[in-house]
Amino acid sequence: MPHERHAVTARLLEWWRQAEPEPPAFLRCYPAREQARREAHLDRYLEAVEAELRAAPRSWPGQAAAKERLIAAFRIFARQALDFEDRHLDLLLDGGFTETGKEFARAARLFDPSVSTGDVFQASRNAWTTNVLQIMLGLPARLTPAIFGYSMLYPCTDNYLDHPGVSKAHKHAFNRRFGARLEGGELAPAGRHEEQAWALVSLIESQYRRTEYPEVFASLCAIHRAQERSLELDRAAGAGAGDLLEIIFEKGGASVLADAWLAAGTLAPSAAEFAFAWGVALQLGDDLQDVAADARDGIRTAFSEAAGREPLDAATNRSFHFGARVLADLDGIGAAAPPAIKELIRTSFFMLLTGAVGEARQFYSAAYVRELERRSPFTFEFLRSRRRRFTRSRGILERLVGALSACDAPPEPSRSHARAELYNLDQVRSSTVAVRY
Repeated sequence: MPHERHAVTARLLEWWRQAEPEPPAFLRCYPAREQARREAHLDRYLEAVEAELRAAPRSWPGQAAAKERLIAAFRIFARQALDFEDRHLDLLLDGGFTETGKEFARAARLFDPSVSTGDVFQASRNAWTTNVLQIMLGLPARLTPAIFGYSMLYPCTDNYLDHPGVSKAHKHAFNRRFGARLEGGELAPAGRHEEQAWALVSLIESQYRRTEYPEVFASLCAIHRAQERSLELDRAAGAGAGDLLEIIFEKGGASVLADAWLAAGTLAPSAAEFAFAWGVALQLGDDLQDVAADARDGIRTAFSEAAGREPLDAATNRSFHFGARVLADLDGIGAAAPPAIKELIRTSFFMLLTGAVGEARQFYSAAYVRELERRSPFTFEFLRSRRRRFTRSRGILERLVGALSACDAPPEPSRSHARAELYNLDQVRSSTVAVRY
């Protein structure tokens, strides 16, 4: 398997080198009057969300009514501002994603009552990515113990490894022990942080036996090795440009490939290759979003190296064309999947890149910013001002996720028992603590 991944990485690196440095002319343009109309719809939607969050009803009937109003407001906004059709909205709202969000928030707080809403939202984003892969692979979109466990590892491990207050020595020590645990080693957890990480791995093992699903755990070890290599992506590491891109591609590809294995348990080679390639494209998008912070903190990516020294116009254009080439394989991989999911994947990816340009305009030529802004449904200044407004309001998106997760009636005893049986969290905690002591 490792040599196969290296071959895929080599092919994707060649795709990157071949990607055009010209603007993405395949994206539609939005006249200024059209952008203003869409911005008005977004403002009305955000005002509706703010009003519901201020009211914050406590009773279940009040919460259920608020949820229905929020969904109705979202449907209007998505149709009018994003050109979504009913088939897109039905998939988003009734295709399992909403249920995954609610179930995830409840399970996360059962697992760790002190977990922040921000961490729940970060982890649930990975669960939604896995839901998309489930649909692409012809499976129902649902939350499973393995998906929950892997997704919660993001705030549990990645945030620890990215924390500037944790020394590199401590990060490497944790990484070595965590890698041994992923390989099946029976190490006693050293402290609460490791206890939680070990328990999340146990959740994955509760769904997939190592002897029956070796590829699942091989994929987890692969993303771990990629994460280890990425710890060296600081300015002092001295990796060459080729090595840098290889590390970045391996990390992004291995992450989504692990999602795919956890979603299905088994994968056709073509599906595995697409998941890896899509992970690389998403990693490039994430790095573009974080380019300002990465440049400030000395984290080396395909963009932060040049940020502030030369315009990022050409590198960003390559990301658009690279992503378009990766997503061209959607029709072959998800032949049985509804067209709506493939359209949503393409739309969200290109909006991710376009929004990243608007957020980091200081790293681009003025002409390029104007060109990309024409291809955004909202002007960049409008998006920036609304983002600042809601950041000051303690993160409206995170609060909205928290509100929606509490909008259902308390489960009946049988459903509550089923949930506990699904995640088996008490047993996982007990076994992990027993190993520790």
